[in-house]
Amino acid sequence: MTLKFFNTLDRKLEEFKPLHNNEVRMYTCGPTVYNFAHIGNFRAYMFEDLLRRTFKYFGYKVTQVMNLTDVDDKTIRDSQAAGMSLENFTGQYKQAFFEDLETLNIDPAEFYPAATDHIAEMIELIQVLVDKGYGYQAEDGSVYYRISKFPEYGKLAKIDMENQRAGVRVKTDEYAKDSVADFALWKAWDQNDGDVCWESPWGKGRPGWHIECSAMAMKYLGKTFDMHTGGIDNMFPHHEDEIAQSEAANGCRYVNYWLHCAHLIVNGDKMSKSAGNFYTLRDCEKKGYSGQALRWVLLGAHYRKKLNFTFEACDQAEAALKKFSDLFVRLKSVSIEGNGAEAETIVQAARSSFKAALGDDLNISEALAAVYGLQHEVNKLMDAGKLSSKGAQAVLEQFRDFDRVFALFNVDEAVKEDIPDAILEMARKRFDARKNKDFATADAMRDQLKEAGWTVEDAADGFRVKPL
Repeated sequence: MTLKFFNTLDRKLEEFKPLHNNEVRMYTCGPTVYNFAHIGNFRAYMFEDLLRRTFKYFGYKVTQVMNLTDVDDKTIRDSQAAGMSLENFTGQYKQAFFEDLETLNIDPAEFYPAATDHIAEMIELIQVLVDKGYGYQAEDGSVYYRISKFPEYGKLAKIDMENQRAGVRVKTDEYAKDSVADFALWKAWDQNDGDVCWESPWGKGRPGWHIECSAMAMKYLGKTFDMHTGGIDNMFPHHEDEIAQSEAANGCRYVNYWLHCAHLIVNGDKMSKSAGNFYTLRDCEKKGYSGQALRWVLLGAHYRKKLNFTFEACDQAEAALKKFSDLFVRLKSVSIEGNGAEAETIVQAARSSFKAALGDDLNISEALAAVYGLQHEVNKLMDAGKLSSKGAQAVLEQFRDFDRVFALFNVDEAVKEDIPDAILEMARKRFDARKNKDFATADAMRDQLKEAGWTVEDAADGFRVKPL
């Protein structure tokens, strides 16, 4: 079964063909560590986790690099405002980021290079660009990339370069699409940088944001690698600039497949502090939501579509996860003898549909449909008393297989509710009364259970007691 992705570079669905047999080399844009990452950031990191896990599910070895931007305009500005060294200021947010990854059960990348640990590689790359005539030192002392020398500039963001003004320079790390201009490779030191600077052939200063990723990607993945991902907002200028400087320096294609995820919105609106709908992962946890439920919500929409985050969706996720947990407990209690043939067809169908959905540009809706479909069919079998213990084990194993990608269900952590002995005894009396057609007693027992805060559900293989 093949994998297909929508390649942003070509604007079409393409079959994935790695440069190296059974190995994927991918670069994923990581956080700028000047604050706690927010749920919009984690929408992108969750998409990249789904992608990584899908590659592994399809049998690929994955080498993933996720950078940590610990020197740029924002980290310098905010570290100075806090009265802290750049290292100590960014260090606290690096630690928080890794804690948040663990909360969301995001599979760790192989490398998390920090920009400040790779200044030498950046200087070396800038020197190559200067030597080739793509980089030049301006009167302000900074080194800029000459985009007019790279005819393919704009090929990722589809910018019409003929209508752009030449000779304009931009020193800031981030700028709008209508500000196409020569961008900074090396920023000459000024008083706003405080003590943040490194020596270079062009004087003391610091790297521009865009050169950081090119240098680190080349070091860990090579001059050409399979895949680069990030949020749609990184397409321009960041990814466009990465392509220009990398391909100019190396004389070869930088990346074969570009994947970009759409924005996260909150209650239908753009997330912003001024609108009062800005949330970090930790804000959501304080509201009582588990990392498991937040993972469910952040996975819930196709990566190329906007994801509308609501706390109602978080509530629904918690409820859905509880139903799956109850299902796993119920499956583990099945004791009917048999060879498991009754479950074989539905398990195979679910597995096939799930894998086909993932292979179709990470079609999360269809993948979830396969999971829900199996849940529905298995409950029908158990309600009819037709599922054997071997069949139940096959179903549980398939949910473990789903979890190689979803990392949501924690099949083997599902446990029975701590039901008091008195409640169980009452439920047994009700069950026996129903078997003996003593419905008056059964109804009385049901009412007593309800008053005590419990409900009982009948099934072909017995009964289930649950809290109201």
